[in-house]
Amino acid sequence: MDQIEIGKFIAKCRKEKKLTQAQLAEQLNITDRAVSKWETGKSMPDSSIMLELCSILGITVNELLSGENVDVEDFEKKAEENLIELTKKNESNLTKNIVVFIIFSAILFIGSMVCVICDLAISGSLKWSLIPVSSIIFTWLVFVPAILLEGKRIAKSLLSFSIFIVPYLYILSKLIKVKAVFSIGTVMAIVSMAYLWVVLFIFQRLGETRKLVSMGIAFLLLIPLEVIINFILSRMIAEPVFDIWDILSIFIILIIALTCLACGYTKKKILKK
Repeated sequence: MDQIEIGKFIAKCRKEKKLTQAQLAEQLNITDRAVSKWETGKSMPDSSIMLELCSILGITVNELLSGENVDVEDFEKKAEENLIELTKKNESNLTKNIVVFIIFSAILFIGSMVCVICDLAISGSLKWSLIPVSSIIFTWLVFVPAILLEGKRIAKSLLSFSIFIVPYLYILSKLIKVKAVFSIGTVMAIVSMAYLWVVLFIFQRLGETRKLVSMGIAFLLLIPLEVIINFILSRMIAEPVFDIWDILSIFIILIIALTCLACGYTKKKILKK
């Protein structure tokens, strides 16, 4: 597969359909920058949107990967060639992921060993080093799925974070001997995870062309999140629900949210012209 030729073919088909890059991007819920990268051969369309892209352009996936219109006689041959190329590309991506995984794991392992060695040299036993080591292991567990597994990396890391955050807080509370780390931390973590999952859903639902709108909604949702967290903390540690800094932060968040929403609405209006 020649990315340059594929890019030229996408541009040719798009122009035949009398679509601008922005209009094609909006139909696919991606950015016009992504379309520009395809057409200049800097990147390839993601497999998750290939069928939709081909449907819009009126071509087959085989023709897209071939970078040209394919005759019926050559269709099977081209399909086999494209399948082989895709297999090679997947193998190459897997190799890169494994290399990144090894480097990432090695760096964290070295960091853990440095903490352990320093602790043994200073204290003669494992004391404070268990705290950073447990944090390093938690970090490894959160990011490894995103490194090794293709597609939806953020969702996979967030799922891993959701699974391991409570056990991590429990271990941490035992290591530093502060029960509040687990009791308060767990409640805060659950509320925060719920917020992050909602935000992820919003970004995926609205797509890349509405990033500003997604950001605006995400900032707006920070306001009830802050209210909920403050209310929980007031019950658990007898703190006031609101102070002047809380009100100021809510005001700032509201301004940012409305700015993002206004910019997103304006951008959408411009794209439709």
